[in-house]
Amino acid sequence: MSRDHEQRLYGGPKPIRPVAGILMAMDAAPLIAVTSSEMRVSTLRPTPEADPPRDEMVLGLRYLQALASVGCLPVVVAPLDADRIDALLDRVDGVCLSGGPDLVPAAYGAEPHPRLGPTEPDLDRFELALARAADRRGMPVLAICRGAQLLNVVRGGTLHQHLPDVVGTVIAHRQLAEGTEPTHDVTLTRSGTLTRALGAGTLRVNSFHHQAVDRLGDGLRVVGRAPDHVVEAFEDPGDRFVVGVQWHAEAIVWRPEQTALFRAFAAACGGARRARFAGTL
Repeated sequence: MSRDHEQRLYGGPKPIRPVAGILMAMDAAPLIAVTSSEMRVSTLRPTPEADPPRDEMVLGLRYLQALASVGCLPVVVAPLDADRIDALLDRVDGVCLSGGPDLVPAAYGAEPHPRLGPTEPDLDRFELALARAADRRGMPVLAICRGAQLLNVVRGGTLHQHLPDVVGTVIAHRQLAEGTEPTHDVTLTRSGTLTRALGAGTLRVNSFHHQAVDRLGDGLRVVGRAPDHVVEAFEDPGDRFVVGVQWHAEAIVWRPEQTALFRAFAAACGGARRARFAGTL
């Protein structure tokens, strides 16, 4: 039977039923919004025939590669106007808050420390609003380095602005070694989301920060500390995945326990995606 005859006889190919389409979407790879690390004006020599130098978003590819390696579809999020955030979050299944520069101290009611690094006020405003909105919706959130500090501030916490003033320099929290090289221990201190993913005990992590959690935000609990007692990991103790880690897990994702962290986040985002689409059936 020719295709033309088949279409005349049976009315053409049958469309996918809406329910079938929804079920297919439920099982698709979770879509993850990833914040950019910073904004900067390019200092590179422009490629011939390319765009002129201008403000640019900056984000290390390792974040995207780590998320993709566990089955996620990462999307880098540009700093948007606040009224666009809900429309963005309607379309994604989780948020990864990346590392980057110091937060503006006014965000947590503090005056700038003399050793405060460069800040990005516009980026801060957007990412604080994005994190608040995602948290309010109960979305899965994985927060890394600056992202963990930002999440703590969103929950009403504060930061140590310069760790050497607080704990000294016995532990090099701003390591000189490559980011792929772990340089100090973190002890997981309580059972919960993180220990279910990584297992209990001591981890070897990398370290690229000079700030850290001071007062812990509302509804969070510390689950990991460095040997000098600096907070290295915290989480929401509820059923949802809300985890902040001070180390750059994306740079050492080749280590099994860090892969497990990203897999746990991916699983939580996949569950959120299925629940979101199930609500449309």
